Order: sequence, then C-alpha cells, then structure tokens
Amino acid sequence: MFCYQCEQTMGGTGCTKLGLCGKNEDIQSLQDTLLYGLKGIAAYAYHARQLGAHDEETDAFMQEALFKTITNVSFDLSQYLELVLKCGAVNLKTMEMLDRAHTQRFGNPVPTAVETGTRSGPGILITGHDLLDLYELLKQAEGTGVNIYTHSEMLPAHGYPELKKFKHLMGNFGGAWQEQKKEFNAFSGALLATTNCVLIPPEGTYLDRLFTIGITGVSGATHLKGRDFKPLIEKAKSLPALPDAPGKKIWTGFGHAAILGLADKIVGLVKAGKIKHFFLIGGCDGAKPGRNYYTEFAEQLPGDCVILTLACGKYRFNKLEFGEIEGIPRLIDLGQCNNAYSAIQVAVGLAKAFNCTVNQLPLTMVLSWFEQKAVAILLTLLYLNIKGIYIGPTPPAFISKNVFGILQKKFDLHLISTPNEDLKRILKK
Repeated sequence: MFCYQCEQTMGGTGCTKLGLCGKNEDIQSLQDTLLYGLKGIAAYAYHARQLGAHDEETDAFMQEALFKTITNVSFDLSQYLELVLKCGAVNLKTMEMLDRAHTQRFGNPVPTAVETGTRSGPGILITGHDLLDLYELLKQAEGTGVNIYTHSEMLPAHGYPELKKFKHLMGNFGGAWQEQKKEFNAFSGALLATTNCVLIPPEGTYLDRLFTIGITGVSGATHLKGRDFKPLIEKAKSLPALPDAPGKKIWTGFGHAAILGLADKIVGLVKAGKIKHFFLIGGCDGAKPGRNYYTEFAEQLPGDCVILTLACGKYRFNKLEFGEIEGIPRLIDLGQCNNAYSAIQVAVGLAKAFNCTVNQLPLTMVLSWFEQKAVAILLTLLYLNIKGIYIGPTPPAFISKNVFGILQKKFDLHLISTPNEDLKRILKK
C-alpha cells in the first residue's frame, strides 16, 4: 500500500512515518474492518436483489463507507468507530430484507428432519447459499430421474415449503465448505457451486464434473449462464449412479417464526428451571486447528442448556445427539449465516416475553469467525449493544490491539480460551 501524503510505501500496520500523515494502525484497522463488513453486506444484498429486493439506504451507505476508505479522507478514530457500527446497522437491515425475500418466495421455514447420505441413481450436489439457484435447478431437474442433494450452507433449504415440496430434493451430503475436496471427490455425481466458499479441486479429481454459476468461477470448470441447468443435468445423467447409502437424519428449519411460536412453552420451561441457559454456537467454519473447541464446548454443556446454531459452524456438532427438554430440541438449527437475523429476532422475542433486555437473558453467543459475512454479523451484534460475546478461535488479524481493546471494554467482548474455563465463567453468572 502506498501513502500519498508521505509518498512512501506503508507496511502492514500503516505508514511508517506516523507523525507526518497520521495514518496509524488503528485507522487502517477500522478501514479494513469496514471493508470486510461491506463485503458481507454486498453478499446479502446481492442475494436479495436476485429475488427482486433492494434498498436505497443500503446502496447509499455502501457508497459512503467505501468512499471513507479512500486515502486521506479522515484521520478521526471516533468517526471510523461510528461508521463501523453503522455498518452493523445496515447489515441488519440487509439481512432483514433477504429474510423477507426468502420467506415471500419460498415460505417460512418449518422444522424438518433431513436425510443424509445418498440414494441409488444419478445425482447433483449443490453448495453455496443461493436458494434461487436451487429452486430453478429443482424445477428443471423434475422428471429427469436426477436427485438433488444439498451441501454445507444449502442444508437449511430443506426447511422452506416451496423447496421441500420437490420430491427429488433427496437430502444433504457432507458437511462444511472446507471438506469439499474430500466430499466432492467421494460424490460420483455432478457438482454445482453457487456462491463463495468454493475450493479449487486437486489435480485429477472432480474438475470435469464441477459447474459454477453467478459470481463463482473455477478455471477449467463449466460456468453456467442464465440459470440454464440443462448441461449440468445431462452431465449428472452420464455419470456413475450414486449408491443406496442413507445416513442418519439431521434437523434444520427452525426459523424465528417457528421458534417464537413456542415462546410460551420456552418461557414456562425457563421459569420452571428446566432450561437454565441458551447458547448460540455457530458462525463460519474453517480448517485451522483450534476449531474443535466448538465441538467440545457443545458436548460439555449441561443437559438443561439449549443450543441455537447457524451457518456452517454447526457442522462441528450437528450430527451429535443432544436430546430434548419436554419437546424442545436441545439443538436448534436456525439456518444459513444470514439467518443471524432469525437469531436476533428470537432473542428480542424472548426478551419481550421475559420483560427484560437481550443482555439480561440467560443467553451467551459463542461465535467462530472466518470471512467477511461473519465480520458483518459481528458488527451487527455490536451495533445492537449485545454484550458478553465470545469469539474465536483466534483474534481477527485486521483489528489492531488498541481497537480490540476498545471493543472489549465497550462490549465485554471475549476471546475463547478453553471450553471448560469459558463454561465455568459463563454459568456462574
């Protein structure tokens, strides 16, 4: 990066002549945070626009905020902090817009048990986040004998009424995005990547049967245009049939409408002492060591605790058996990463039922972060003044020590330590 005021190259922590242009590491840290947050908003706004929804305030903010990252616009730390939190506010509005677009088009999600593994016959495995791509594929594949399977962040699609009505939406295969190379190689059918979190196939594996669409692209893969899935379906029919190898069922589809419909029962169980604490454990997953923390944390929770989860971070524990508390599942899958909006609505709804603030609820958020949408969601939670959040497995590298200290002090933000130590600290409150 080049500093146009000092006329020299800047290092990773900003200009090396800090006194001359004031471009210090804290300003650069907040600019980077803002950029990551904007990328997250852009992803959600893109999906909403594909479904015919857009918002002028969101568009205007993205222009303002991106302009704010241009060299020598501002050296005021407080202005950047204010804009970063505004980024969280706009992301909340964008997630609400996307949630509304999804439910208007596909219906409100309902709790659904999803088959895993495969059934005999040709198949297509679809990964990513774009539900409209899945819907159009299901329509075009109807009557062809080709079964459709979801992967990673597509799992929650099974809860939407207008998607689950397709009988050839067969089930879910595999787990989180970082397992693609192994799982895609094991799936003998055709593969479709709809959004980000797509990996480059190892040489000599599945590149010849990988298709991309929209913003995705892999050199050597077939890129589809105009949502014409005929080449993908024909490819699936030409490949070896999948085996009849079903797995265990996993649950999804617990949107905020479904959960808040049980609010009275949940409140009663809390007041009776049968539910002691709620934990939102989820976020963006990755392959870096340290992420087993989330599995161990979920496993160590007492039987009177309920787990809310979302995004691909749930694959760390969503096939484990947690049972239920008088008909309320102890593991509740809210959906994709953008369904953080549902989590917020659940928290707000429960706070209203208990006549308290969200921060007074027996609720703790334990989040894993990795990419830009996870950053945007964290900024939304901070904008809402939700305190006591635990994040990990490592501190965000783009946030300076001073800025992180400000966030810790203002929002009681914690870095994860060990599951045992963190649980003791949380449950003794």
